[in-house]
Amino acid sequence: MKKIILLFPIFLLTVFIAYFLTHPLGSFPQKIISTPTPFNPYPYHSPIIPNKHAYLTLLVGDSMVAALGPSANSLRLELLKLYPTHEFVNYNRAVPATNVLTLTSVINENLDDGFDLVIIGSFAYNPLSHLPLDQGLKAQTKALDTTIKTLIQKRPEVVIVMITPIAPNKYTFAQKTYALAPEVRAAWVTERIAYINNHIKFAKDHQIPLVNIYETSLNENGDGNPIYISSDDYIHPSNAGIELMSREIAQFIFDNQIFPN
Repeated sequence: MKKIILLFPIFLLTVFIAYFLTHPLGSFPQKIISTPTPFNPYPYHSPIIPNKHAYLTLLVGDSMVAALGPSANSLRLELLKLYPTHEFVNYNRAVPATNVLTLTSVINENLDDGFDLVIIGSFAYNPLSHLPLDQGLKAQTKALDTTIKTLIQKRPEVVIVMITPIAPNKYTFAQKTYALAPEVRAAWVTERIAYINNHIKFAKDHQIPLVNIYETSLNENGDGNPIYISSDDYIHPSNAGIELMSREIAQFIFDNQIFPN
């Protein structure tokens, strides 16, 4: 027994030396720290809204969306034509003269409302002109990404749809609002179209449902059709433009069965 006790420290020393002969100094086993996988909701998959009597929609954007009115009643009437046995309540929280950098905060302010659908405008008529165009488009993309991820994480049951505004006209844009040289007017339109196209690209890249009102409102020359543009300021949608927006959104909802019938 004494012999075993005397040999035990020698055994431990042998094991210790053997370990260091096979493991370089400083190679003690390290605690493995797992890195959380970044949240990635793309490609986007729309949840299924349960069939019910009334559906609630939240609209966000700038003045191009605000033009539909506080309750977007024209959209409600178009939906009633397609869903005569249902009712629709629209909260239009679009704010004129705001850009896409306000989008996430507007969504966060309304997360507790029990809406079924959120419709996101492009804010393209209020571009980030204080930034070079490429940086502005990146900021737009980042704001959209942050907002979409926030919505999916906090309200996964809500369907997200993106929309574009009516197309601007490079010859008449803002005629009664700003005194612009023709080349400046055309440049302003080009900048806004760049933001519209980036909005479209984001939706397509991430497979988010898109109502492309911009494309529908072009004339045969590829410019904004004057019939859809208000002659009061040559910026915002006319009555025909509001009807077009409402009809296109409602038909898209119906065709894609976003609200079950």
